[in-house]
Amino acid sequence: MTDENPLLIERQGPVVRLILNRPQAGNAINVEMAKALMDAAIDCDEDPGVRCVVLTGAGRMFCVGGDVKLFASAGERIPHLLKELTSYLHSAVSRLARMQKPLITAVNGPAAGAGFSLALLGDIVLASDGASFTLAYGKLGLSPDGGSTWLLPRLIGLRRAQELMLTDPTLSAAQAADLGLVTCLVPAGEVEAQAVALAETVARGGIQAWGRTRELLLGAYGASLESHLEAEARSIALAGRGAESREGIAAFVERRAADFIAAAAAKIDA
Repeated sequence: MTDENPLLIERQGPVVRLILNRPQAGNAINVEMAKALMDAAIDCDEDPGVRCVVLTGAGRMFCVGGDVKLFASAGERIPHLLKELTSYLHSAVSRLARMQKPLITAVNGPAAGAGFSLALLGDIVLASDGASFTLAYGKLGLSPDGGSTWLLPRLIGLRRAQELMLTDPTLSAAQAADLGLVTCLVPAGEVEAQAVALAETVARGGIQAWGRTRELLLGAYGASLESHLEAEARSIALAGRGAESREGIAAFVERRAADFIAAAAAKIDA
């Protein structure tokens, strides 16, 4: 794997693997990588054949965050660079969070800065037992990006989020799991294989329903109980119109395994 292509895209049936690919730079995010990630996120979102996405890093690191050497070279134009970089990065984060299919992050090594945000973005976060997590912004005199100030309070509460932002510790994978930042720990060298195996299992499920579930979870914190109940009612009714729902209900009644992939494919062909 080389830096020639900052993002590798590999597809196995309904599962797409997005691999941050600047291993010699710790998979640091530059403008080219941020744009490639945005484009890939849009493609995954728009392709009905994609049913699960795995995000990981090449080499021994997941992502060290923004490319600090690039920041240093920008001189007085660093505000322009940061606006350009975050425009692409934040568009990628938004689409990965809101696409109608699950995201699994396979944190194969250290995750820092925006890499910390990308690691936490998964619906399921698998982390190598040798991974580490740090925000790192304070060391650079910068405020966070990549959605970490939105994600952290929702995952661990405001008080813990404030503490992490201000004290900026480096968390081991075990500490991150204890805080609730990681779904489960995986032995070193196995995280990507386990993530793909999990993605293949998830991809066989009712992805249309999971997409609506993702929307409901994202909107839950900003809604009143009554408005969220209405959103749930509308969402389950919309899901009930879908081919996957009809297949799932029929399979339950007939006491057989549901074939959601075939049901979705039949709808696409129609």
